[in-house]
Amino acid sequence: MAKKTTVYDIAKELNITVSTVSRALNNISTISESTRKAVLETAARLNYRPNKIASSLTSGKTYTIGVLIPSAQIQFFASFIHSLETSLKSFGYSILLYQTNESLTSEKNGITTLLEAQVDGIVASMSLETKDPSHFEKVKEEGKPLIIFDRAHDNLQCSMVKIDDLHAGYIATKHLLDEGYQKIAYITTKHQIKIFKERYEGYLLALQEAGLIANPGYTIFGELNVQGGYVGAHELLKLRERPDAIIGGDDYVALGIIKALHDKHITPPEIGVIGFANQNFSEHIIPSLSTIDQQALKMGKECAKMFLKIIEQPVTARTDQTSVVIEPLLLARESTSRRK
Repeated sequence: MAKKTTVYDIAKELNITVSTVSRALNNISTISESTRKAVLETAARLNYRPNKIASSLTSGKTYTIGVLIPSAQIQFFASFIHSLETSLKSFGYSILLYQTNESLTSEKNGITTLLEAQVDGIVASMSLETKDPSHFEKVKEEGKPLIIFDRAHDNLQCSMVKIDDLHAGYIATKHLLDEGYQKIAYITTKHQIKIFKERYEGYLLALQEAGLIANPGYTIFGELNVQGGYVGAHELLKLRERPDAIIGGDDYVALGIIKALHDKHITPPEIGVIGFANQNFSEHIIPSLSTIDQQALKMGKECAKMFLKIIEQPVTARTDQTSVVIEPLLLARESTSRRK
C-alpha cells in the first residue's frame, strides 16, 4: 500500500517547518503568498489529503454543515443547496444533506443523524407535518448554529432567512386584479405552515384593498402537489359561478390547476393561473406560468453568510435571533396575461 503523504513530507520537500505548512494549508494570513503557493503546489503534486479527523480534534470543527430539506426533487430546494454549497466551499466547508420527504418523524431522525455526524451547524426547512418544532432545540442545546430558511415557525427562536410571504401572496393577487380578474380563487395546503398562512393573508389583504369580499367557496385546502391542484381546480369548476383566476400554493399546485383546466378545454389566461417558487418547468410549459420567485439562490447565499458570521462567535455570545427577509419577485407570464 502506498504511503500516505503528510504535512511532514511537504515540510521536508520545501525545507520549511511543519507549522508553516499547516498555516499555509489553513490559509492563515501571516504566511506570505509565495510560501502559500509553494505549499499548495507541493501538496497537489504529492497528492496530499488532509486528515479531517485530526484537524477537527485540533480546531473543534468538522467543516461540515448539516442541511435538512423537505425534498431535493423540488427545484427551489435544489437551487438553494447549490447556492449554499458554492458559497461555503471557498471557506473549506462541505454539506451533509438529509431529506425529510415532508415527514415529521424523518425530520426528527434527520436532526439526530446530523448531530451524530458532528456537523458544525444545521440549516433546515421544516416539513409540512411540523406543528411543534421543539425537536430543533437539540441543535441549540449542543451549542451549534441553527438557521431555518423558507419555512419558519413562531415557536422556534433561532436565526432565519425567508422571503416576505405576506407580500408574496399580496403581489400575486394584486397582479391578477391589475389584469382585470375579479373572482380570484386560492388552492393551498391543508397543513398550517406559517409561510402558506402568510401568503393566504396577503391574498385576503389584496382583495380587501380592492374592495372585494373573499368568497369562502373559492378557497380550497388540499395537498401541496400536482394532484392537489388538479382536484382542487375541478371542485372550483363545478361551482355555479366559476372563478376567473386561481392562485396555486406553489408551482406544482398551479400545474395541476392547468391540467384540470385543459380537461374542460380552458386555456389560461381565459382563467388566470399563478403559482409560487419559479420552478424550472414554469417558463417552459404552454402557456408559460406566472409565478412568484422566492429567490432560492439569494437565500442560499444569505444562509451561508449568516452561518459564517455565527460560527466565528463564541457560543456564549450568540443571540440566535438574526433575521433576513428577502423581497419576492413577480414573474408575469402568459398564464395571467390578459392585457396586451
